[in-house]
Amino acid sequence: MQHIIDRFISYVTVDTESDPNSDTTPSTAKQWDLANKLVDELKSIGLEEVTIDENAYIMATLPSNVAHDVPVIGFVSHFDTTPDFTGANVKPQIIENYDGGDIILNAEQNIVLSPKYFKDLLQYKGQTIITTDGTTLLGADDKAGITEIVTAMEYLLQHPEIKHGKIRVGFTPDEEIGRGAHKFDVAKFGADWAYTMDGSQIGELEYENFNAAGAKITFKGKSVHPGYAKGKMINSMLIANKFITSLPKNEVPELTSGYDGFFHVTGITGSIEESVVQLIIRDHDAKKFKKRKKLIKKITDKINRKYKKQFGGDIAIAEVKDQYYNMKEKVTPVFHIVDIAEKAMKDLGIKPLIKPIRGGTDGCQLSYMGLPCPNIFAGGHNFHGKYEYVPVESMQKATDVIVRIAELTAKAKK
Repeated sequence: MQHIIDRFISYVTVDTESDPNSDTTPSTAKQWDLANKLVDELKSIGLEEVTIDENAYIMATLPSNVAHDVPVIGFVSHFDTTPDFTGANVKPQIIENYDGGDIILNAEQNIVLSPKYFKDLLQYKGQTIITTDGTTLLGADDKAGITEIVTAMEYLLQHPEIKHGKIRVGFTPDEEIGRGAHKFDVAKFGADWAYTMDGSQIGELEYENFNAAGAKITFKGKSVHPGYAKGKMINSMLIANKFITSLPKNEVPELTSGYDGFFHVTGITGSIEESVVQLIIRDHDAKKFKKRKKLIKKITDKINRKYKKQFGGDIAIAEVKDQYYNMKEKVTPVFHIVDIAEKAMKDLGIKPLIKPIRGGTDGCQLSYMGLPCPNIFAGGHNFHGKYEYVPVESMQKATDVIVRIAELTAKAKK
């Protein structure tokens, strides 16, 4: 346990926040700090073929220790943290033998992690929990996954009696801004399939995720002195508001769950002359996803028809770009890779929680790049904010799952 704690803390105290406004890979120079540290660590524990490319993608190999030909599997995690909340100067707190009550994260600022609000906490009563100090996120997303993969590889190296095939390890930058798999060299990785260790609570096993798109709608206006504006002014901010209120009111993140899709307005900027609405579109079902994108066009077309004569052209310009797709389509034909992970959990006394991801992982993009890649729990909760925490026992169990998957795959036929 202490070994996992020490390793995890050594990762989360390195700031690796990514930046969606950057055009470089990685998007922030500080991601190199942890990337280079990981390269040294992978070499020091004894992995082979440890490489890091010009974009900070890390790969390494644990060679097979069986004579027969078995599938090559991989384990993947990302080392960046979200730009949604600061990841600088992380000060983890270790709560031993959690008693099931409130955890004071920051007494001075009255920031409390309470099971009254975060009910999942109660399932970890009696365990060791790592939290933030209330001023930053923790970074368990996905440094818990990296901790588990490195620890599992180290354990397998120290226990050659555990039989396994060739295992590839991959760590990526910029997953949190949707670019983690963009420059991942699947051919170089050379695995038959892989698993991302990027889920949340213990037992999670996911092979379905959202189809995702981003939309930017620009609204034009006409600025005229307000005292003489009748019949002349067009306030783009009010047009933008009409667009937002035309979206389905109940199809938003805060009112949906499970397989429900949504529209999510993520930003709005504006003046009389021009306003911009940013939103994301999500749905597990490909047909419903397509219908959602068509609705954006339908609403903007209606606005344009209404104002075309007064404005003299299109007043609303919509740009919709697909971001990633549901990996289910690529995983279903090779469903045995999910079965292996499920059996590994059951063998360890872990109840598998098979459910759709209400988001995406590197794995969904990798699946469409030719590397089928379901997602396994890493153990953390409340990602992307100051209430983030991870039970150490969950990280231990995730490490065990990796080892068990390696054992089971060694019994599979190529």
